[in-house]
Amino acid sequence: MRGTVLHAPGDIRFEDRPDPRPEQPTDAIIRTVATCVCGSDLWNYRGINDVSGPLTMGHEYVGVVEEVGDAVTTVRPGQFVVGGFAYSDNTCPNCRYGYQSACVHGGFFNTCQAEVVRIPHADGTLIALPDHPDRSQIPALLALSDVMGTGWYAAVAAEVRPGDTVVVVGDGAVGLCAVLAAKELGAERIIAMSRHESRQKLALDFGATDLVTERGDDGVAMIEDLTGGVGADAVLECVGTGESLAQARHAARAGGRVGFVGVPHGADFPAQELFRSHVALRGGAAPVRRFLPDLIDRVLGGRIDPGKVFDLTLPLDRVAEGYRAMDERRAIKTLLLP
Repeated sequence: MRGTVLHAPGDIRFEDRPDPRPEQPTDAIIRTVATCVCGSDLWNYRGINDVSGPLTMGHEYVGVVEEVGDAVTTVRPGQFVVGGFAYSDNTCPNCRYGYQSACVHGGFFNTCQAEVVRIPHADGTLIALPDHPDRSQIPALLALSDVMGTGWYAAVAAEVRPGDTVVVVGDGAVGLCAVLAAKELGAERIIAMSRHESRQKLALDFGATDLVTERGDDGVAMIEDLTGGVGADAVLECVGTGESLAQARHAARAGGRVGFVGVPHGADFPAQELFRSHVALRGGAAPVRRFLPDLIDRVLGGRIDPGKVFDLTLPLDRVAEGYRAMDERRAIKTLLLP
C-alpha cells in the first residue's frame, strides 16, 4: 500500500509502505475511505517541531473494516467505521472518566494519510455505523475524527451554556467547528475572531453572530466594546500560540472559562494573572471518542454539517499539494480521497 511520509520540512511524499497487518488480537485493519490534512500537521511540515527523520503522517480517517483480530467483538469486516485521532481501550480508569485521549494503554495515530490503516484497540476506538453512509455525508463524518470533536471539546471544556456569550479564537477548521459547537450547546452570542473573508462566511453560516478582525490587545479591546466592558462568559482557544492563549485569557470576563485545544507552542500560563482574574482554564487533546456517538447522530440526522470546513478535495496521491495549499492559506482544510 501507499502512504504519506514527511522526509524534511516541506518535503511530503506519497510512497510505498509495508501493508499493515494485525499485531495484536485487539487490532483492526481498515481501508481508508477518506482522510485529510490537519492544521496541526503543519507544525511538522513547517519545521516548527523538530523533524529528525522520515515521519509517517495523518491522524484523521473514516474507512471500511477489512480484517479484525481474534479479540475484536464490536466491529466486523465490511462495516463503515469512524474513530478519533487517539486510540484507546475505552475501559481504563481515564477512559471511563471520559478522557480517552489519556488512555493508559492508548496513543495517537500518525499513519492515517494512507490507503490502509491499522487500528489498535479497535473495540475502544472505532464506532461502526449501522449502514454505509451516503457519499455526501463522508466529509462531515471525517470531520468528527478530529476537528469537530476537538471544537466540541473546546466548548465542553469552557462549559458553554445556553444564553452564553462565547468568543472563538482561531478561524481554522477547529475554530470554525468550535463556533458550530457553541451554537449547538445554546450560546446566544458567538464572536468569531477572524480576518479571512472565506472563513468569516463559514463562521457566520455555523452560527457566529459577530466578527472581530483585530488580534492581540486590539482584539481584546474589541471584545470589551462588544460586551460592554465585561468580557465573554466562555472563550474557545483553537490555535495554541502564546499570543492566542493570552488573547483568550484576556477576552474572558472575571470568573469566565477558557477551553484551550490548540497544541501550545511558545505559551505559558501566568499564575498571578489567573489568580487575580478568576478565569478557569481546561483543555488538552480532545477525548473525541467520548463525543462520537452524539456527533455521529447529529451528522446522520442532518443537524450539523462540519464537512463544510473542507474547501479543497484532492486524490490522496496529491497529498503534497494539499499541504502546500493549507500552508499558504489557500485552503482551510484539504480532504483526501484514495
